[in-house]
Amino acid sequence: MMLWNRKYQEFDLVVSSVTTKVKGVAQTRLPGVGDVVWDVVDYSGPSQDKNSFFVVTNVIVTKNQKQGKCPEAPRNGRPCQTDKDCEKGAWDQQSHGIQTGSCVKFDMLKKTCEVSAWCPVERSTNPPRPAMLEAAENFTVLIKNTVRFPAFNFFKRNILPNMNDSYLRSCHRGNDSLCPIFRLGDVVREAGEKFSNMAVEGGVIGILIKWDCNLDRLMQRCLPRYTFKRLDEKESNRTLYPGLNFRFAKYNMVNGVEERTLYKAFGIRFDVMVFGQAGRFSFIQLIIYIGSTLSYYALTTVFLDWLIGTSCYSAEIGENYFQRKVESVRDQQKCVLCVSYVDENNIRVVKQSQKKSLQHIKPKSVQPRKEDIGQLRAVLCLLKPAVGADQDVRPHPDHEAEPKPKGQPPSWCRCGCCSPSSVPQEELCCRWSEGACITSSALFEQLVLQRSLLEAVLLYRDPLAPPAGRGQTAALRHLAYRQYITWRFGDPPSDTQPAIPRCCVGRIREVYPSPDGQYGGFRPARMVSMEACANGEL
Repeated sequence: MMLWNRKYQEFDLVVSSVTTKVKGVAQTRLPGVGDVVWDVVDYSGPSQDKNSFFVVTNVIVTKNQKQGKCPEAPRNGRPCQTDKDCEKGAWDQQSHGIQTGSCVKFDMLKKTCEVSAWCPVERSTNPPRPAMLEAAENFTVLIKNTVRFPAFNFFKRNILPNMNDSYLRSCHRGNDSLCPIFRLGDVVREAGEKFSNMAVEGGVIGILIKWDCNLDRLMQRCLPRYTFKRLDEKESNRTLYPGLNFRFAKYNMVNGVEERTLYKAFGIRFDVMVFGQAGRFSFIQLIIYIGSTLSYYALTTVFLDWLIGTSCYSAEIGENYFQRKVESVRDQQKCVLCVSYVDENNIRVVKQSQKKSLQHIKPKSVQPRKEDIGQLRAVLCLLKPAVGADQDVRPHPDHEAEPKPKGQPPSWCRCGCCSPSSVPQEELCCRWSEGACITSSALFEQLVLQRSLLEAVLLYRDPLAPPAGRGQTAALRHLAYRQYITWRFGDPPSDTQPAIPRCCVGRIREVYPSPDGQYGGFRPARMVSMEACANGEL
């Protein structure tokens, strides 16, 4: 694509000048005039824009006009019955002169207001069909175009060095697309129009010259390409005043009186429009294009990701980079849970399933566990005075220190202390492989179940709260859940909900039971904050 579009080049836009020369002679018969020969002076019309030329193709002739008074044409004048209907000195945009205030006969049936004008006034408004100068399609035009590209100090003409006088006399666009001489009928035809139809009312044709120059030495090419297009609206029912026309007059003296012949000329204006660019190799543009292309296809990002993942950088730097680079997208359909096993030093991220046991769900990812150092220090500070006040560190005299399995454990249990559950999200053990239950650990008793510690944490969170009592069992139970999450999960992965093992939930409920024996169970919301998880709202 770089080579095809020449993106390795620096470009400059064209600066152009155009001159034209029309050739051709035609003979027509004008009503009331006779045979008239038209040469380039007659049909070229007045000077047009610097990059255009005009060719007359049809005319309406009004002969022998003299300054005087005569009735206005009915279409342009005001019909009248008496002189009172005519206002002296009045005129409008359509009239040929100024009203005299008299009402006179225009013909045997109509009367119009008299005007002071060139008389007789022009009566016909519709151009003749077929066009009087239909033979103009055989006229030719020589287009001389010089282009310049200032940035490269480069000049070029559409008349190439090998085009001599003999070539220009014989060249034809049918067999040479670079020939600068154009037959007007061919130009109109290549624009998709028929010359005989367009010649009646006139119009505008665009001659487009495109220069696309490659100025590199090995591939140098700079030649014009010509295309043609009609520029005006040709349908009479879609626009007012279609076509193109203007008026001019030829004056002479007859018996000492000035007379004129008025011509309303219809014709085709040809606008020559030049556009294009030239390119030359630029090392700076090459480097910019390569860089932008690599960035567009994300190859730079892929390379950096690979480089940071190699041994050039430490694992800690790589982990920090990818965590900051990737943004987690919340799952709108399923709750994302995180699981921590006592026999693994990492956290598994899994998707909640309504049918499969949480213990058996394949993890989406495995992430290292991040310790919450601030929370750990605060708990240790509260734990020391609590242990000193009660060396027995028993949570409560109403429950046993060691958990005992109740009945046959379910198949997914690995510690032997989990109770069955009908909810798949609650079917989770504290271990991945078989072994001792985490609830048998002395640290579980101290960090999660110890009543004095939990009461101290509650007082730490609300220093002005009243002393803890039996009525605060639910608050202590929820705080025990939070203590376990902080202990085993640390700082959980963002946008995930920690899942507490069934054996730990059962142990906490034994120590801090609900009075009516009813518990909310595991009810994860689809979109829930970590604070809600930690507060025991699930």
